Amino acid sequence: MTQLPLPVTVPRADDFDDVAQLMALAFHVSLDSDQQEVERATYEPERSLLVRDGGPAVAHASAFTRELGVPGGSIPAAHVTMVSVAATHRRRGLLTTLMRRQLREVRDGGREPVAVLWASEGRIYPRFGYGLAAQRLAIQCETTELRLPEPVSVAGTLRLDRPAGRQPELARLYDRVRADRPGWSSRDERWWRYVLSDPTALRDGATERRVLLHEGPEGVDGYALFRTKDEWDRGGPRGEVRVHEVVAANPAAYLAMWRMLLSVDLTRRLWFDTAAVDEPLLRLVNEPRRLGAHLSDALWVRVVDVPAALAARRYATDVDVVIEVADELLPENTGCWRLVGGPSGASCTATDEPARLACDIRCLGELYLGGTGLGALAAAGRVRELVSGSVAAAGPAFGWYRAPAPMEVF
Repeated sequence: MTQLPLPVTVPRADDFDDVAQLMALAFHVSLDSDQQEVERATYEPERSLLVRDGGPAVAHASAFTRELGVPGGSIPAAHVTMVSVAATHRRRGLLTTLMRRQLREVRDGGREPVAVLWASEGRIYPRFGYGLAAQRLAIQCETTELRLPEPVSVAGTLRLDRPAGRQPELARLYDRVRADRPGWSSRDERWWRYVLSDPTALRDGATERRVLLHEGPEGVDGYALFRTKDEWDRGGPRGEVRVHEVVAANPAAYLAMWRMLLSVDLTRRLWFDTAAVDEPLLRLVNEPRRLGAHLSDALWVRVVDVPAALAARRYATDVDVVIEVADELLPENTGCWRLVGGPSGASCTATDEPARLACDIRCLGELYLGGTGLGALAAAGRVRELVSGSVAAAGPAFGWYRAPAPMEVF
């Protein structure tokens, strides 16, 4: 192992196998050929950074080109992924080098005002300006302890099928619902193939993935992706339902699908680890404590271009405020910015006017999807109120009527 600085290169498509080997070692999993081929189809080598030490790959970072749902719309966002450093090459500044260069390239590309990622550990990415923008609920419950209300009317039909054969219908419904949900990412044909892929290595002894469809008067208005795992003990069946996605266009479809998921024959438990913090299920079950919901982090957002990012989303109420921003890694973002916005649009421009609020770039990432309160950041001392009353005046605008929700780990 050389101690000299190692060069950072842009990999070729045929470097993917070495990258996959690095990922497997970093995340303590075994390589699976089926899974590897699925992931190869989404890999974007031109958006990746690779470090080799002689032959082996020892550090890597990449990004996917997708859009991210934000309050009031959808914007291009660098979906940062496949970040790792070999155990043999830690504490040599490789991660810092890759993350700094990646941020600079996203900024200079001029198309994506924000970057977004899932963090393996929450302490890693704040030092690069990422803020926790969306949390998730992991639900693990005994289904025998829960009851749901009876439907008001029976206006739909439930069907079970294999997901791949229903991909066009799933995509149409997903896009329809995604338009109003911060945190969901766009899916083209390539991404739908990835989402619906079902390598045996990822099943953990459970069945193949199935899709539950709810068909209303106008066609499919709800779907759930799930699998089941068989288990018995001396008392009888103890099977588990593992839910991966629930997408519903209306309350009737949502309720009907959950009534089935919580009552599958020969199962007694249910697992769903990407529920939203405002998941309607919490308001439907007779005893929400029995859902066993556990709060965790989900999406981390890094504002790359302050004026472009703040102008790209919408605001719950009218706002006119000057914010002083500090950004050590992208100095173009440092300065005072006047944000004028509301439910129908926004603008953000540099200004010499005195600031009313001050924060670092990480705080803007936390605020960006509408899931973090400005007041909470101020109470933590991370947003400074330079003019009394500014937090109360501007705070409601940064929220949104739906919490940002995770959907898939990318």
